[in-house]
Amino acid sequence: MTETYVVTGGAGFIGSHIAERLLNDGHRVRVVDNLITGSRRNLDDLRGDLEFYEVSITDADALPPIFAGADYVFHQAALPSVPRSIDDPLTTHNTGATGTLNVLIAARDAGVKRVVYAASSSAYGNAVEEIKTEDLSPRPLSPYAVSKLAGEFYCQSFYQVYGLETVCLRYFNVFGPRQDPLSQYAAVIPLFITAMLDGQAPTIYGDGQQSRDFTYIDNVVHGNLLAVRAPDAAGEMLNLATGGRITLLDLMDKLNAQLGTDLQPIHAAPRPGDVKHSRAGIDKAQRLLGFAPIVDFDDGLARTIAWYQGIA
Repeated sequence: MTETYVVTGGAGFIGSHIAERLLNDGHRVRVVDNLITGSRRNLDDLRGDLEFYEVSITDADALPPIFAGADYVFHQAALPSVPRSIDDPLTTHNTGATGTLNVLIAARDAGVKRVVYAASSSAYGNAVEEIKTEDLSPRPLSPYAVSKLAGEFYCQSFYQVYGLETVCLRYFNVFGPRQDPLSQYAAVIPLFITAMLDGQAPTIYGDGQQSRDFTYIDNVVHGNLLAVRAPDAAGEMLNLATGGRITLLDLMDKLNAQLGTDLQPIHAAPRPGDVKHSRAGIDKAQRLLGFAPIVDFDDGLARTIAWYQGIA
């Protein structure tokens, strides 16, 4: 059955992959993106019933006609950067907290069946537990983390108060094709890959022992599609990751092995607001969504390198 989906942030890295999968499955997709961090290039090769709206989620009056008649919403729009949020906390708040509230109001008023929200593992902060599980108290370190956590709470309140079904998925360091390596706030994997393809040593802030649950994009798309249907997930918050752990030094070793290089990183002072370790417990997602990773880290890294080699 053909359905209509709104994907906020749909011209961004993750949103465009979700939109692509929905279109490939024969659905109608309405992308909402103000193109501050997204790019029309991410939509150029997508085929199907796609409508694009160059609109910000902070523009509450612009959203209702776009949401009218939609079945589901994947809310991916954000300003995804800890350093950016430290430089400009107000803009981050307006997008992450107020923008999410605008999306939920538009979805509620349009009678949308469910909103799946891109939450963030940054909500855990530097919790001492090695594996971050959903029952831990949030300890956000940055304005970005606070804004994403506020969005979670708004989602849960809209489910309780208005009956709008919401599912919050806490992402853990998603990577893959279409991630922008040129932004001053770029994520670590595209930065490392593009630097090393140019024969340059990447910079590590700190000793390199900090670890992440790096999650290939196909796993995130898979989890989102499960979340929109799972009957027992409404009103819930779940981790969406692999349950693995890779240090930045491990990442360097794996990149050197796959690229056939022997580059050593440049170390710089740690950055404020950065989390030391981030690893997900995914038992809840396995239980409520039937989720399991479909692409492992090494395979995902190889696919990502191949994509960057193709555009170099």
